[in-house]
Amino acid sequence: MKISKADPQIDDLLLIEPDVFKDHRGSFQEIYNALRFQQGGIDPAFAQDNLSHSRKGVLRGLHFQVDHPQAKLVTVIKGAAFDVALDLRIGSPSYLKWSGSVFSEENPRMIFIPEGFAHGFLALSEHVTLFYKCSDSYFPQGDRGIIWNDPDVGVEWPFSEFGIVDPVLSVKDQSLPKVSEISIPFRYRQGS
Repeated sequence: MKISKADPQIDDLLLIEPDVFKDHRGSFQEIYNALRFQQGGIDPAFAQDNLSHSRKGVLRGLHFQVDHPQAKLVTVIKGAAFDVALDLRIGSPSYLKWSGSVFSEENPRMIFIPEGFAHGFLALSEHVTLFYKCSDSYFPQGDRGIIWNDPDVGVEWPFSEFGIVDPVLSVKDQSLPKVSEISIPFRYRQGS
């Protein structure tokens, strides 16, 4: 397993490239191994596992949780998705910078997103199954988000590259505010 910076411009966002063992029967890989992750600098106590199924063009996010912030370990099990992490940690050198990468079942990488980030993804294939671990449980009263097309954030979603005309959004995600319209509770701590 190899753990490295996911984006050279954003502290604490980590890319995990697991060892994948393949033979005539199929393949095997570890998604999570506490000891290996601790050795690589990832040490949250995970509290919840989530599985999301989406069809092509579905855009979920950009979500975060206040009061009970969540670090996330994200991977795509089926299909392909463009995954985005947005740094919301006030005082961070990368405050309001985003990082986006394609994750897929053919390239079984994972991303560790620490607390203080918003997260979202765009389904790029006909069917996408995204698995993620969270460091805290979901608390609806702390559920927040930022609109996917906020010009102050400027995420470059790869719609045309994958033949997507318009994203498919939930009612909730259609009405999320811009980053300039919310109070951000996160503070940057070096090495957090």
